[in-house]
Amino acid sequence: MTVTLVALSGILLAAGMSCLVVAFARSTPRLDAALERISGVHEERAPLRDVGPISSRSERLGAFIYRVVPIPLSAGQRRALRLQDKSVAEFYADKAVMAIIGAVLPGLAGSAFAYLTGRLSAVPAAAVVVGAVIGFFVPDLLLRRTAKNVSVGATEALLVYIDLVTLERLTNASATQALHNAAALSDVPLFVHIRTALERARLEQQSPYAELRRLSDQLKLAELADVADVMQLDETGAALSGTLRARVRELRDAHLTREQIKASAAAEGMTIYMTLPALIFGLIFLVAAMLRILVG
Repeated sequence: MTVTLVALSGILLAAGMSCLVVAFARSTPRLDAALERISGVHEERAPLRDVGPISSRSERLGAFIYRVVPIPLSAGQRRALRLQDKSVAEFYADKAVMAIIGAVLPGLAGSAFAYLTGRLSAVPAAAVVVGAVIGFFVPDLLLRRTAKNVSVGATEALLVYIDLVTLERLTNASATQALHNAAALSDVPLFVHIRTALERARLEQQSPYAELRRLSDQLKLAELADVADVMQLDETGAALSGTLRARVRELRDAHLTREQIKASAAAEGMTIYMTLPALIFGLIFLVAAMLRILVG
């Protein structure tokens, strides 16, 4: 058993040293990425290694882990993080913390077991590795659980944004001014993304509607593209207040219909729990009668 523990410790130490060498070794920069940065051409793959703002040591650790770990984030995970206004560095910092917790708890349990029984075993060492791996993927599971609620919240925030744009238009503000003024009224993550997109379009001296459509594609919010289409009618001299109110009414009705369908499905799924007490009482009376028949 001692030989097994020594061999396992040596393997873990060698693996850790190899990971450190790979992590700190300088890699050759990609030529295509450098040429894209020089030419100013930004494709969809350009922001894949963007970790967002780094303001603490934990986020710096998360950014380092993100650059080292070969498991990339999916498009759905990136979209959920953006809707939560959570950076990739912060997300990977959470993964590092959960991995440490998952590794420490089995180690403490194994140490306590070895101290109480006086016997050493290789099971705690394997449990440390398994716990670290499980803890590393716990934030992914939590992000997947909250993705639907975040998407619903973003849709509701977008409906409020459309209402604010309509009110700005009623005060005789131009289409661009209405979009900027409405986006500046809240610090909700969706408002922040809209404000950033509008500011980027202003600095590039371009029309804001293309940026809104691009943001709509990134966040999978088709309603935002509808807002851009309606507001672009201002260039043709069309009246937008009535069109915006009609469109937001349609979007709100569609959103309420989807929520009612979800609520009905959840209520139907709870009927099984409502029938369980009746089934239990029925079985109680039935078992008593069947036992009397069988015994008699």
